[in-house]
Amino acid sequence: MVTIKDVAREAGVSVATVSRVLNNNGYVGVDTRKKVMEAMAVLEYSPNEVARSLYKRESKLIGLLLPDITNPFFPQLARGVEDELSKSGYRLLLGNSDENMDKELEYIQTFVQNHVVGLLTATNHVEDTLYDSLKLPIVMLDRAYGHYPSVYSDGREGGGLAAKTLIDKGAKRITLVKGPAHIRPAQDRFKGAMDVLSEADVDFAVLATTSYSFEEAKGFAEELFIKYPNTDGVIASNDIVGIAVIHQALKLGKVIPDDVQIIGYDDIPQCSLSYPTLSTIRQPAYEMGRQAARLLLSIIKGESECERTMQMPVEFIERNTTRKE
Repeated sequence: MVTIKDVAREAGVSVATVSRVLNNNGYVGVDTRKKVMEAMAVLEYSPNEVARSLYKRESKLIGLLLPDITNPFFPQLARGVEDELSKSGYRLLLGNSDENMDKELEYIQTFVQNHVVGLLTATNHVEDTLYDSLKLPIVMLDRAYGHYPSVYSDGREGGGLAAKTLIDKGAKRITLVKGPAHIRPAQDRFKGAMDVLSEADVDFAVLATTSYSFEEAKGFAEELFIKYPNTDGVIASNDIVGIAVIHQALKLGKVIPDDVQIIGYDDIPQCSLSYPTLSTIRQPAYEMGRQAARLLLSIIKGESECERTMQMPVEFIERNTTRKE
């Protein structure tokens, strides 16, 4: 395997100089940089994508920016993206922003320094002018914003479907868990559920939450049953919260689904492993990732006829936290 030391020896420079060229960090003279790039090309130094992009000004790298890699929904998206890109010889650079604007900026800078030819983003700061200044093909994933090409599912329909399903299954005192206010898909789901609940002959309450994290979901579930101990139906903001509600309901001695029915959102793999297994609204994460990658590649190739907005379907997946009809 060719190493950075081999490149340094071939170019007649130090390892530190090669590192500066690779990372585009620090000053390197034009002639020296050219020697290093030529050595990389001759030796086919790995990672080849970086070497080629520096030497030929070409790249097979795509950036993918996610808001929270610990949420099992997002690895499903990423896998769909990666599988589709790899078929065309592209490779993925992954960034996890943790919903932190500073981290998001740092990852975008890293993508640019590595000469990515396109960007997929599922984060929540797209309204800022940052993305407009990138001059890169950009596709929004799991959300839609303005003029950007987008691949997303119909959150409003999904929220409405969850509410209608609980009502049809006999729930009369429903608690709607409202997702974080800064996350647009969460608000779409909330609005969809509200549209249905507001027109139905049921009592309902809203529990606002600020996070989708595993750590905080337990606290939200505890708060739900403290505030609304007699609730007989819960529309969770996502599956993580839904599973936390299952655990808390069982801890309180409630029988699921006889005493309380629960519907999650996303259909992460853990839904079928919880006890009881979680009924949920499925959005096709893997396929969304694949379609977003296809759309981005079409834009990179200049295919003007490609569809620039794709809304994917949602469906109710019945398991054991809702009553069988």
